[in-house]
Amino acid sequence: MSDQRPPLPPFTLETAVEKVRLAEDGWNSRDPARVALAYTVDSFWRNRAEFVQGREAIVGFLARKWQRELDYRLIKELWGFGENRIAVRFAYEWHDDSGNWFRSYGNENWEFDENGLMRRRFASINDAPIRESDRRYHWPLGRRPDDHPSLSDLGF
Repeated sequence: MSDQRPPLPPFTLETAVEKVRLAEDGWNSRDPARVALAYTVDSFWRNRAEFVQGREAIVGFLARKWQRELDYRLIKELWGFGENRIAVRFAYEWHDDSGNWFRSYGNENWEFDENGLMRRRFASINDAPIRESDRRYHWPLGRRPDDHPSLSDLGF
């Protein structure tokens, strides 16, 4: 497997949008090992109040996350970008094992190495309880369909 993860920095508007969508697609797979390959082997994360370092820790973190956050569906949207950095905003919907639904909103700041692997990820996230009838993400689990509304289209 290649150590490169295109698109590579420096980012343009087009490649930054592509990178965000690829990240969204990966996370919507809910496959921790697949997702972890987008990060450097020593990648550093701050996710809420948790600090994670390295691919092995990322796999463990994501496995725990998706055991707890059931029927997870995510939309990411580009907020800004620079040479090797991208800022995104996102919202995802999920429920716990008691059937309580949530929409989690947040922002992430990403920094990439020259091979397009993310070496740093800082995420701030807030969870809002929602009624099941208030859900807005109804596509089958997996990749969000291309014609599904974006965060901006949904007013989030």
